[in-house]
Amino acid sequence: MGLLTPKDPSYDLSVRQTGFYRYRQLLSLYGVHWFKVGLFTVLGALPLAAGVAYAILSSSLLVLLPASLLGGAILGPFLAGMFDAILRGMRDDPNNWWANYRKSWRQNGRASLLPGALLGLMLGVFAFMAYLFWVSSAAPTPGTVALYLFALLLLTILNTLYWPQLVLFEQTAVNRLRNIILFTAKYLWRVLGAALVQLLYFAILILFAPWTLVLIPLLGVWYILFLSQFMLYDRLNAELRIEEQFNAAQAKDETEIME
Repeated sequence: MGLLTPKDPSYDLSVRQTGFYRYRQLLSLYGVHWFKVGLFTVLGALPLAAGVAYAILSSSLLVLLPASLLGGAILGPFLAGMFDAILRGMRDDPNNWWANYRKSWRQNGRASLLPGALLGLMLGVFAFMAYLFWVSSAAPTPGTVALYLFALLLLTILNTLYWPQLVLFEQTAVNRLRNIILFTAKYLWRVLGAALVQLLYFAILILFAPWTLVLIPLLGVWYILFLSQFMLYDRLNAELRIEEQFNAAQAKDETEIME
């Protein structure tokens, strides 16, 4: 990727960049690490994908519900590890990526089970509804399609803003949802842009399958999650004081070690 090795005098990999240079810098420094974590995330998503696919092929809601819940619960810790890795890169965490990934499982594994199960359930329901649209003898009305897409957009926004809070801070679910509402209201167009980019990415993967399946091991979910978080990170950092809190905690730990 030529963008990662630019011959540009204004680009210095050792200095924290801004704007598009920061995008290139992050991919240069952490892209390989995110790719590795992304492979684990794809593996973690296989039970959910297999369960939903079997439910659709058997046209059974009785299979869909437990398969989606269980597959989502399995995916939860993997997804938390992916978000944790991306956000650590965003704030230039100096620690080893594998040590950080294992730490994420210890810290966020249990807390991510229920959100993962609910996410899996919603994804399963949306996939099953899309299947019903496809096989139905009558085309869905424009209103039905609009409602479906709007609900999918809301789920994407919720997913985009909920998981970063889960891996960054110890909060109640109510506080996380409150932060999502307030942040979305303040940065509506930025949040919509990040959500629409994700929907477009996954729509391309699904609509042009099986040819796009070759991209899953390479890009998987890591790149689109990085891109969406990159679009929001400066605002998230300003509102939630992410780096300020982590720097303070790190300084406190160093002080305690010296004492």
